[in-house]
Amino acid sequence: RLFTSRLTAKYMSWHQTEIVQNENFLSHPADSLQWNKFDVEYPWFAEEPRNVCLGLAMDGFNPFGNMSTSHSTWSVILMPYNLPPWKCIKDPYFMMTLLIPGSRSPGNELDVYLQPLIAELKELWDQGVSTYNTTLSQEFKMHVAVLWAINNFSAY
Repeated sequence: RLFTSRLTAKYMSWHQTEIVQNENFLSHPADSLQWNKFDVEYPWFAEEPRNVCLGLAMDGFNPFGNMSTSHSTWSVILMPYNLPPWKCIKDPYFMMTLLIPGSRSPGNELDVYLQPLIAELKELWDQGVSTYNTTLSQEFKMHVAVLWAINNFSAY
């Protein structure tokens, strides 16, 4: 869906074509040492500016707002970091991949819930997927990488 909307597709290579690098501060995740190291380690991925770099966020919350209620819902959200900073962390671009409800946190079973997502992300990394870019009116092979995971696990 990121490349089917002309309004979004034109910004999907912003991190490579429009970013203004400044050594004094980070204005975008693409300025980070980790992103640059990733580009050096996987030059085939960096060559295609439309390949998508994602952040994965995961945390539990109580949907009822009452801490005495024994219920825990966990959301797993992907965010595309290709977009400019004023767009990449905005809710229209969040992709909720999982919503894990339950009477308690998933604990050790979290990996069971994540298995389908991990399998799909591996496929998007290894094989890629044929994607149509509306701004360029062309099809390309899009690959995806998860660069960061943001979570609040007590064990970490």
